[in-house]
Amino acid sequence: MLKETLKIVVDRYDFFIPLIIEHIYISAIAVTIATVIGLSLGIFISEYKITRGPVLGITNIIYTIPSIALLGFMLPLTGVGNLTAIITLILYALLPIIRNTFTGITNISNTVIEAADGMGSTKLQLLTRIKLPLAFPIILSGFRNMVVMTIALAGIASFIGAGGLGVAIYRGISTNNTPMILAGSILIALMAFISDLVLGFCIKLIERKKYFELKLITVVICLIIIVSLAYGTLSNRAEISIASKPATEQFILTEILKIIIEDRTDIDVKIYKGIGATGSMHDGLVKGDFDIYPEYTGTAWAYILKRDLNSCLDASGNITICDREQMKTELQKTYEDDFKLTWVSYYGFANSYGIAVKNEIAKKYNLKTYSDLARVSKNLVFGAEYDFYEREDGYYPLVKKYDFSFKDIMDMDLGLKYKAIESGEVDAVLIYTTDGEISDLDVTVLIDDRKFFHDYFVGNIARKDLIKKYPDLLDILMLLNNLLTEKEMSELNYQVDILKIEDKEVARNFLISKGVLKK
Repeated sequence: MLKETLKIVVDRYDFFIPLIIEHIYISAIAVTIATVIGLSLGIFISEYKITRGPVLGITNIIYTIPSIALLGFMLPLTGVGNLTAIITLILYALLPIIRNTFTGITNISNTVIEAADGMGSTKLQLLTRIKLPLAFPIILSGFRNMVVMTIALAGIASFIGAGGLGVAIYRGISTNNTPMILAGSILIALMAFISDLVLGFCIKLIERKKYFELKLITVVICLIIIVSLAYGTLSNRAEISIASKPATEQFILTEILKIIIEDRTDIDVKIYKGIGATGSMHDGLVKGDFDIYPEYTGTAWAYILKRDLNSCLDASGNITICDREQMKTELQKTYEDDFKLTWVSYYGFANSYGIAVKNEIAKKYNLKTYSDLARVSKNLVFGAEYDFYEREDGYYPLVKKYDFSFKDIMDMDLGLKYKAIESGEVDAVLIYTTDGEISDLDVTVLIDDRKFFHDYFVGNIARKDLIKKYPDLLDILMLLNNLLTEKEMSELNYQVDILKIEDKEVARNFLISKGVLKK
């Protein structure tokens, strides 16, 4: 496995190097801002001890909040991308620097303070000439811990579309690519380890300097350099940004979008892969955090519009049974009127939900349909991604329809479901009909005999102001209309998930095979 990991790093160096640079920049800007804020607060609470309780209490509480929860909380406030990641990292980084600054200053001997005070030193002189120089080693120790922690924690930033090596980890999870996961994890660990060694060496050099002013100037110069480099990177936003949910299919579709837009225009395109569930994607698009993302009609209908999948409105406003064209028409109208968004081109295939069980389970209980599964569900564990349990067309309506009574349920990431069923952690798992792993694993896809799940057609949702800004974009996106069949999409997913071909390469080869892109 280590050999494969090393090989993927060497072969894909052009993929990993930009991630390493971005990881450093994200971490550096968070550390810089946290240092300024934390040092100031540490000095403040050491001078005004009555404020110690509230400040340390709040920072302690923030520190105990799970990182995923904090990122999820920040997402609606600051949107996707590096900004949210940096703010979250700053909040986590504050505690070590505040606590060490406070501890370093308050542990100075009263005799030293009284002697300096007796010699006529002002408060500012006491702080800059006595307290901070004596507390400096402890402050630097806190800074060192903060840097290592921030580099490690920055790995989760990809959860909300930020860059860094977390992208490699998250992509590896989503595509069942273990060497990719290991490569990202090992590189983060190496960065943290090297940073610790370098900072330890720098601290020794700084401590050898005779005057505190020189020490402080050295640190300030380093921070200025870091901020300047980080600002130069973070300030360059792409002209068009495309986002995807954390699924192989979405990764491929976003690469298809990027390739065709950049091939037919001079527009620079950036992809945010694996942002999260439908709600986060929709909110980010409405706010303008990104411009386009692929979505499924049934998902938008049930999750965003909160509508029954069997109910549409006719021309008179009466409820009727939905057909696919009615749903598309009504989605278009509602999205344009309510959200200033538009559906642009449908790829031509439907990706529907299904339930799969291991072949041995299917044989043991003679399972062919969902109704058969209901008979023995009390003996089985069911697994699905997180948002399926909260959807209007999700788990609980499904349970009600078939009278399922599973022994237990498990929440899991999209990329882990087949590993979970293969390892026996779950017995039945939610799948998509275009999943590439279906044909490669020892599973049986059961028949939805009561027709609970609907067809979910895939189209692109774009901001209307984007189409207004780039009118030619509409014709370019329409080149993707009816370009893919369900079988073709499953094959593309298979190439990425099973054959481990890069999603960008798979997307490019497909467009070439369709004559949309020249070699």
